[in-house]
Amino acid sequence: MASHRKSRPAGTRAAGIRTPALATAALTSVALLSQTAHAAPSADDGRPSVEEVEKKVDDLYRQAESATENYNAAKEKTTKQRKRVDTLLDNVAQRTQKLNEAREELGSFAAAQYRTGATAPDTATFLLADSPQDYFDQAQLMGRLTSRQKGAVDDYVTEQAATMKERRKATESLGTLTDAQNDLQTAKAAVQKKLAAARVLLSRLTAEEKARLAAIEKQKQEAAALKAAELAKQQAAAAAKESAASGSSSSPGSSSASSSSSSAADSTVGTRAEKALAFARAQIGKPYVWGATGPGSYDCSGLTQAAWKAAGVTLPRTTYDQVNAGTTVSLADARPGDLVFFYDDVSHVGIYVGDGMMIHAPKPGAYVREESIYYDGESGIHSVVRPA
Repeated sequence: MASHRKSRPAGTRAAGIRTPALATAALTSVALLSQTAHAAPSADDGRPSVEEVEKKVDDLYRQAESATENYNAAKEKTTKQRKRVDTLLDNVAQRTQKLNEAREELGSFAAAQYRTGATAPDTATFLLADSPQDYFDQAQLMGRLTSRQKGAVDDYVTEQAATMKERRKATESLGTLTDAQNDLQTAKAAVQKKLAAARVLLSRLTAEEKARLAAIEKQKQEAAALKAAELAKQQAAAAAKESAASGSSSSPGSSSASSSSSSAADSTVGTRAEKALAFARAQIGKPYVWGATGPGSYDCSGLTQAAWKAAGVTLPRTTYDQVNAGTTVSLADARPGDLVFFYDDVSHVGIYVGDGMMIHAPKPGAYVREESIYYDGESGIHSVVRPA
């Protein structure tokens, strides 16, 4: 008997899916699974998020940079102390030579006296005494010494005292040098530890997470560039206002000695700043290496020191000392060539180029580059210093 059921058109639904509601649910489940597969690691799986890694790595780099400045300070101290020790040891050698010459002269007197039989016992005993001063108290000996002999004795005692003094200084300086070398090793180990921790964190990121980290960094740079542009507008407006005010307050032909000297000083500073900036620009693209002072690589303070050295200005080695090596100015008054310092511990520095931008050696794994002074936020800026 023929069936009364109507045949169902082929292709009207996929096998296994009986209703539109079930189809919707299934598609939703697939979408959710897909999202889960590509989502960033959550706190539940024990792995930090990309944002947490980014913050931790930045903190480690900052700590490493602070440790680098400690290393630079310890290295500078070690170098100075080694030079002092070398100088003192040279002095000791020279004093010892003079002491030997004085002793030889006294010996010749003793030998001559022994041959002639005159006052030989007293002179020989003097040479063998633990302290020549003991015999100075004996008027009988002093009375028998000729003026030449007396001079030889005086030279011997003077050189002996000077030699002992230099030897004590050298011993103390060697102890200080050892302490400085220990500080140097401690600072070096601290830097290496921080950088190793940062490398471990970054090595655990997947390719997708590294891409997201790069995107976060790009967003920060874009925000920093906007802040720099705002500062540039403010500085330009202030400069225009100042120029208009000075133009209206001065009359034709009027001038003063003070304004002329001020203009000359500003011109000198500007010329030096231009030289420092020209040097810094020429270093763009060279790698950051902690403790480096050029010419192939730099850390932050090594770059600023080298740049201003090219302009004829000697800056200290570390950020801690460079921040005191000039006149502090406000951020609004910052000029090209000024040093911009960062963080409460003054562990980073860059050279201001104008318009809210600077050239600096940023961090390990990066290269000398020009970027916004707001690269780590406005709160990261510590102060601005004009070196010359």
